[in-house]
Amino acid sequence: MLIQITLISLLLSPVAGWAFYKPMRVLAPEWNEVTCISEEVCVEDLARAEEAKSIYELALNFVNSSAGVIRSNPRTTFCSSAKCFEAFGFHAPAKAKTVGVSGIVVGPSGWKEYFLRHEIIHHLQSEQLGVVGQWLSPKWFKEGMAYSLSEDPRELVEPLAKYRDEFHRWHQRVGKEGLWIEAKKL
Repeated sequence: MLIQITLISLLLSPVAGWAFYKPMRVLAPEWNEVTCISEEVCVEDLARAEEAKSIYELALNFVNSSAGVIRSNPRTTFCSSAKCFEAFGFHAPAKAKTVGVSGIVVGPSGWKEYFLRHEIIHHLQSEQLGVVGQWLSPKWFKEGMAYSLSEDPRELVEPLAKYRDEFHRWHQRVGKEGLWIEAKKL
C-alpha cells in the first residue's frame, strides 16, 4: 500500500506542479499556446516572431559582453497578451520574469531590449551563484546589478534607485574581472 501511494505521488507530482506552480510552465511553453520558433525563442503571436528574435539576440549579446558569458542561453517566451503572461503565473505591472535557469517570460508591455537584458542578467546570476545563491544574495546586488548593467534608462523609484547606486559603487571597486569572484563572497 505504501509503495502504491509513493508511486502515485511521484506520478502526480509533475501534474500538481504544472497546475499549482505556474512558473514551472516555462519548461514546456508550447503547452500554453505559444510557438517556439527556435530552441531559445517562443512567441504567442507569430506575426511578431522576427521582433522577438531581434530583441533576444541583441539583449543576449549585450549581457554576454557586459556582465559575463552565459553558459546556457535562456529560453524566452514573448507574450503579446495579459492572458498569456498570466498563464505562466505572472501579472502586470511586471514587464518580464525569470524562473531561475529554466526560462524567461516577457509580458505584453515588456518587449524592450533593456527589460530582457535585466532578466537575462538574473538568469546569469542564477548560473553563476546557483538558483538558491542568487535568491539569497543581497537585494542591492541582485536588483542593482540587473538595473545597472542592463542600462535601464528609466528613473527608478526607491529602493530600486538605491540598489542600482549601491551596486554601481561596488562594481567600480571590484571591476568587471572580479565581479563573479566577489559576488560569491556576498
